[in-house]
Amino acid sequence: MAAGWNAKLIVETWSQGGRIATSIGLATAAKHTGGRHVCIVPDNRSRVAYIKAISSTITTPEIIVGDPEEVMSELEGVDFLVVDSRRRDFSQFLRLARLSQRGAVLVCKNASGGKTGSWRAVVDDGRRVVRTAYLPVGEGIDMAHVASSGSSSSSSERRWIKHFDQSSGEEHVIRTR
Repeated sequence: MAAGWNAKLIVETWSQGGRIATSIGLATAAKHTGGRHVCIVPDNRSRVAYIKAISSTITTPEIIVGDPEEVMSELEGVDFLVVDSRRRDFSQFLRLARLSQRGAVLVCKNASGGKTGSWRAVVDDGRRVVRTAYLPVGEGIDMAHVASSGSSSSSSERRWIKHFDQSSGEEHVIRTR
C-alpha cells in the first residue's frame, strides 16, 4: 500500500517482541518508491532486537530511538505512518506527525480493541479525514486517509465526476456539492 501511494517518507513504530513482517513490507515499498523508511523504537534494547530481527533482509531502515515529542519533530512530510496500538504512546505519534503537503495514510496495527478512537480527534491541524477503514486482519488494522493541506472541505465547492459503465458503455456524469 505504501508503494502504491508512492510514499517518499514512510515512518513506523516498533516495540520489542513485535512482528517484523510489516517492517519488511515497508522497507520493500521504500526501495521501490525511492523513499526513506524510518523505524522508531522506544529504547536501545528494542533497537538491538529490531536490528537482529531485520538483519536477514536486504535493506535496513533508518532506526531512531526516542519518545514521540523529540522524534516526530525531526520528521517532516510523512506520507505513510504505521503505529502499533499496543504502545501506550501510539496516539502521540499520530497527533505529532508532520504530514506531507499532499496528504498521508495513517495506519494503526493491533487495533482490535478499538483504541484509535476518532481519527478526526487525532488529525487536528485543519485537514480533513477523507476515508477510514477497519480491516479484521490479524489483530486488526485501522486506517485513515488524510487530505492534503490545500484541500477544501467547503460545502460550496462543486465538482463533476465522470464514470463509464464498462458493461453498458454508458457515461454517467455526476455533480457533487
